[in-house]
Parts: sequence; structure tokens; C-alpha cells
Amino acid sequence: MAPYYGPDEDPNTIMLERMFLAGDFISGVGYGVQLMLYVLCSRYLWNTRRERRLSVYLLAYITLLLCIETIFEVAQSNTVQMIYIDNRNYPGGPWAYFLATQDLPINVLFIASLFSITFLADLLVLWRCWVIWRAFGKLGAYLAIAFPSLLLLASFIMGTFWTLQSSQPGLSLYSALPLAYGTSYLAISLGVNIILTILITARLLVYRRSVMETLPEDHAREYVSLVTIIIESASLYSVFALIFLVTYAANQPVNSVFLTVASFTQQIANYLIIYRLAQGRAWHKNTLAQTNTAMEFTANRHTHTTGNTGVATIDLESADVQESRQEKESKVYASLAATSSSGSSNTTYS
Repeated sequence: MAPYYGPDEDPNTIMLERMFLAGDFISGVGYGVQLMLYVLCSRYLWNTRRERRLSVYLLAYITLLLCIETIFEVAQSNTVQMIYIDNRNYPGGPWAYFLATQDLPINVLFIASLFSITFLADLLVLWRCWVIWRAFGKLGAYLAIAFPSLLLLASFIMGTFWTLQSSQPGLSLYSALPLAYGTSYLAISLGVNIILTILITARLLVYRRSVMETLPEDHAREYVSLVTIIIESASLYSVFALIFLVTYAANQPVNSVFLTVASFTQQIANYLIIYRLAQGRAWHKNTLAQTNTAMEFTANRHTHTTGNTGVATIDLESADVQESRQEKESKVYASLAATSSSGSSNTTYS
């Protein structure tokens, strides 16, 4: 039997340290994805900054988000270094050192940055809910976001208490009082996201039925496809946040992994929303009016070409169809020219 060279801590502590290290690795992967999405979004937003004022605001938003996320990654990496390298011989092991030093500035920065990026992400989803419901009326939009707004305010207060209590000397994220504040904060934050996800999804699904029956498939897919609904509602984050909340409240070691996954999936969901906004494909307050106009345009716009061989009808659908209106008209004109040159047909338009 091979000799044992592992630590002297109990199996539960060893598992906590493994999960903490795994979470740090996964966090780095998530940060790389966010950095790539930031570059893509910022390029689109920068190119449209003169035409749309919203692009400037969104560019400032994602830049602030990336800066805070960078601070979070630096703090987490530095914490891992302090635990496993700089203080590896601390009595009780690395995890005991981590729990005993939550009041260090780097650890306070870690918790504060995590709280900040979560709150900023919640604000974006609240705004998207407002925009989507605003397309159906201002009163309905106010009613839709009233309760989530109150919950978001409550989550900000509880998150502030969680950050302050977790960074007190002798306390940590897993001490009784910070754990209570943290569980309450995360439960409220998750509740906000679930409610907003349901509101956004329900509104888009209701509209999806009528749009899919009326608009061309390519145009309808831009605004009411299932992928669009998932992105607009940021539902991906809600799933992982729920798993993290359950494991954190139960004080299970794997919560460190799901904390990281929930955090970067929330940011990725935000970047995907902003990417669609930058491309002009996301929902805005005039989307409903535009799609209704497109429905009327598709139903009424026809060009008829009549010759000695019969009648050909060409539907010039909305501008969002794969083949543009100009291309279709050029084909019609080319066909007319060929017919005229042969002298065998007579063509009229309506």
C-alpha cells in the first residue's frame, strides 16, 4: 500500500478545498468567455455610438461590468495564492486560514465585487423586462416591474449586510450570521430573476403564437424564437443560481463551484442580451409596432407579372426576409427584359 502524503484535515475540509480550487479554475474559463463577448459587444456599440445614444450607455455599462469582474478575478486568484502558497502551514490548514482572514482587504474586495456584479446584472434584467412590457403599453410595464423593483431594493440592502458581516474579524461567508444574511440575499436576488424570467418569457410566448402564424419564419425568428426568449429572459442564470442557493444554504462543499458558475453565467447572459441590442435584433419599445407593420406589409404587397404563358405572382415580403426587395425586383426586371426582347409577350404591373 502506497504511503499517504495528503493533508491531515478531515475529508469534509479536504473536499471544501478541492471545490474552492475547482471554482477558481472554472472562474478563469468564464472570465475568458466574458472577455471575448465584451470585445464583440464593444465593437458593435462603438460603431453605432453616433447613431444611437443607447450604445454609449451600454458601452459604459459593460466596461464597468468587465472592470468589476476583473477585480473579482484578481481578488480570487490572490486569495488562492495566499491560502495554498503563502500560508500553506497555517494551523488547521489552508481552509482554516481562509475562514480566519475574511477581514483582509483582498477578501473584502472579493465579496464586494461579487455582490456588485450580481446587482448590476439584476438591474439589466429588470430594464429588459421594462422594455419588453413597454412595447405593449406603459401602464402594463409599470405594473410588471413594480414588485421586482421592490425585491431588488431589498436584495441590495441584504447584500450590503452580507458583505459587511462576512468581512468582520472572526467571521466568514460560512459563519452563522453571514450565512443567514447571504442566504436571504441570494434567495431574494434569485426570486427577482425568476419573477423577471417568468414575466419576460410569458409576454414573449403570448406574442410568439400570433407572430409565428403571420410573419415569415425568418423575420419572426428574430424576435420570438425559443433561443431569443431564453437569452432575453436570462433564464440560464436562474437555473445555476438556484442550485448554488440550495448547496450554500445546506453548507455543501460543491457550493463554491456553483457560486462561480452562477456568477459567470449571469454575466454571459447579460453580454448576450447586449450583443443582440448592439446588432439591433433585441426587443425594444417599438418592436411590436414594427412587427405589426411588417404583418400588414407582407399581407398586402404583391407584384403580378402577366405574359402569354400565364400569370406569375411574386410576394415582396418584409425587409428581414433572406432575399432583399431589390434583388427580387431586379429578377422581375430581368425577366421582363428577356420577354420584351423575344417579342412574344405583353407585360403589365399592378
